[in-house]
Amino acid sequence: MPTKITQISWRRIALVSSLIGATALLSGCNAMKRLSEVGEPPKLSSIDNPTQSEAYRPVSLPMPAPQVAERNPNSLWRAGARSFFKDQRANQVGDILTVVVEMEDRAALANTTVRSRTNSEDLAVPNLFGLEAEMTKVLPETIDPTSMLDFDSNTSNRGAGTLDRNEAIDLRVAAIVIQVLPNGNYVIHGRQEIRVNSEIREVQIAGVIRAADISSANEVNYDKIAEARISYGGRGTISDVQQPRYGSEVLDIILPF
Repeated sequence: MPTKITQISWRRIALVSSLIGATALLSGCNAMKRLSEVGEPPKLSSIDNPTQSEAYRPVSLPMPAPQVAERNPNSLWRAGARSFFKDQRANQVGDILTVVVEMEDRAALANTTVRSRTNSEDLAVPNLFGLEAEMTKVLPETIDPTSMLDFDSNTSNRGAGTLDRNEAIDLRVAAIVIQVLPNGNYVIHGRQEIRVNSEIREVQIAGVIRAADISSANEVNYDKIAEARISYGGRGTISDVQQPRYGSEVLDIILPF
């Protein structure tokens, strides 16, 4: 039995060591990249086609049945047109529109949990097929048949949590129509990078919009975007100081205490 337990312990140690080694290797690659940029500001990302990214997946949503548009050769109006003159709003793949993000979010949450439990059990065995007499002979001063077992447990738990968040974002991002869905909705994707000294601020936005929600100024509000994915962050010297070191993150994940 001790040999089996020892083998299991060694297996666990080997597994944990492998995880730590893999994490250290990945972190080391990132560290080497950062070391190669010492003394230089972070580099801007290249302008790439978002549909060629490995993480890109075409959007597929439930669509209504297709309808055949009637053609009126002698009419000044075209089916699907939104104005008499040419519409300057985005309406096909590759067109650009502006996404307006004016977000003011506030959330307050307080939660308190108190739990307490007390349990007590007594068990007496005055007669046990005559074995109680034999037990008193073996342990005359220890065994008492009137109180063979006595259990007493007390559990108490108290927890409290408070969340108070206040966020305000006001920005405008140009996005590209990368896909037109069969029902006429547009899948958009926009990305913006701004470098100030040694810090790069990144803004990314993606989602699905309706053509009718695009204003005459070729703009759409963020609250009109379905499946919206908005990211506002950065990378550089300031972001490095704000992030915990990867060693602390690894310990927070693997330590059970």
